Amino acid sequence: MSLIPATILTGFLGSGKTTLLKRVLAEAHGQKIAVIENEFGEENIDSDILVSDTNEQIIQMSNGCICCTIREDLRATLRDLAEKKRKGELDFDRVVIETTGLADPGPVAQTFFMDDEVAESYLLDSILTLVDAKHAANQLNDRQEARRQVGFADQIFISKADLVSKEELDALMHRLKHMNPRAPQRAVHFGDVALSEVFDLRGFNLNAKLDIDPDFLKEEEHEHHDHAEGAHCDHPSHGHDDQGHHHHHDDDVKSFVFKSERAFDPAKLEDFLGAIVNIYGPRMLRYKGVLHMTGTDRKVIFQGVHQLMGSDLGPAWLDGELRNSKMVFIGIDLPKDILLQGLEQSLV
Repeated sequence: MSLIPATILTGFLGSGKTTLLKRVLAEAHGQKIAVIENEFGEENIDSDILVSDTNEQIIQMSNGCICCTIREDLRATLRDLAEKKRKGELDFDRVVIETTGLADPGPVAQTFFMDDEVAESYLLDSILTLVDAKHAANQLNDRQEARRQVGFADQIFISKADLVSKEELDALMHRLKHMNPRAPQRAVHFGDVALSEVFDLRGFNLNAKLDIDPDFLKEEEHEHHDHAEGAHCDHPSHGHDDQGHHHHHDDDVKSFVFKSERAFDPAKLEDFLGAIVNIYGPRMLRYKGVLHMTGTDRKVIFQGVHQLMGSDLGPAWLDGELRNSKMVFIGIDLPKDILLQGLEQSLV
């Protein structure tokens, strides 16, 4: 049986996840979609909205947040769905997991790689993050969950853009780009999104068999030097950025890029990354790169989530092509200097 594609839909409270999901389910795409939903509280009204005019499978998990207390439930649910599909008891083509607005998508994503049974049944296609343009500035200032959701995104949809000025929207998009340069962003109106922008994005490919777009870092080549010391607390942002500064929000989620034309020494790089992931793994949201390594004439595709890291051989370097390495790291208060120095020391 081929792998079942799975999409994680995330975004802060009120960002329009259910609206987008309802729109996707109502579209005449001919696909059967199993939806795994998770909300706080006993009563889950979303499923009433969703089930009304569709034949989708809605699986509810109302006992807390998908990110921590019920990851075991998520694994069990995914296994159960796959088994029912194999036995012909359920017929569906793909799975969408809608997380609660307060969830960190990281552990949800890790479930697809850390549980062998789940990994053998599913392909995690992408993490879609909705950002509410009207309330994003405060949410990103005050809530680490909102910042993490942006850091994890493979695709960002900005909702309620019609409720803010063009300047506010531009400032928000600039800020999101700083936090996560690898996720395309676009404004959406009431969840009106083409299906091709939601499914089969192949955005999340831990064992990257795909050739990564060589220009995936092109947009973001300037440095970021707005580190906030020790700002990994979950408390409100104590009034940072009330002056409307567009370019220097003290976001603890930041990205930076490492580039070099010198080749990496595979053993040194493995030792260094292993040590870094051991210490900073929980704060490393997404990292990926195309690497020039000694000992191979092929590109090495490398990526990870939190403590989970993988690499794979990509296509061969072409004759005359500049062999170089490009890596992007997205994380919470990562020690940029230590990382850059360690990577530099891992070169031949």
